[in-house]
Amino acid sequence: MPVILGIDDLRPLPRATRIARTSIEGIQLLREHRDGFIDELWLDHDLGGDDSIMPVVTLMEEAAFSGRPFDIGTVFVHSANPIGAEAVVRALTRWNYHVRRATA
Repeated sequence: MPVILGIDDLRPLPRATRIARTSIEGIQLLREHRDGFIDELWLDHDLGGDDSIMPVVTLMEEAAFSGRPFDIGTVFVHSANPIGAEAVVRALTRWNYHVRRATA
């Protein structure tokens, strides 16, 4: 069964096997899957209030910087915030994650 994780405050993401609604939950979700393969990771930039996906992106960048990036098939960025989404795409692409813009 594929592992499809989503981090989004509102969308149901019907293909996702697990969904986190905040950046804190998203970090915990990624840590739970640290040693396994994640087929797809769906990221929304704005997570309600002052929360955003950037703490999750930072965790992924730090993992890559330390030589142990998360093993993810494709990261899909589906945010309605074009500037925030582009920042996520640039940051993760820089660390060789396979990233695509998408609609959820």
